[in-house]
Amino acid sequence: MQENVLQHSKEMKRKLDYSAIVQSSSFQQLMKAKKAFILPASLFFLAFYFTLPILTSYSTILNQPAIGAISWAWVFAFAQFIMTWTLCILYSKRAATFDNMIEKIKQEIQQRS
Repeated sequence: MQENVLQHSKEMKRKLDYSAIVQSSSFQQLMKAKKAFILPASLFFLAFYFTLPILTSYSTILNQPAIGAISWAWVFAFAQFIMTWTLCILYSKRAATFDNMIEKIKQEIQQRS
């Protein structure tokens, strides 16, 4: 049975017109949605991540006490952990939307075949 599934999968891959899939409006929508999330999230992550070493290397602004003896550098460093987890959670939730869009594309392909 597993051989039949694998053979069917291989036949399906041979029959697919990938250039038509890439040019479809559904696929273009998927790519646009992914870029709209991933690009700003990545830029924000990189900017937030590199701000700490840059500020601690070239200024003393984060050396000021924030809470008692804890400086703003420590607060900022801890905030990076929170930011990383937050972005991971947001992406996981958004990935579910992307998965739904992919399923829609698969259904369109099956209907054409």
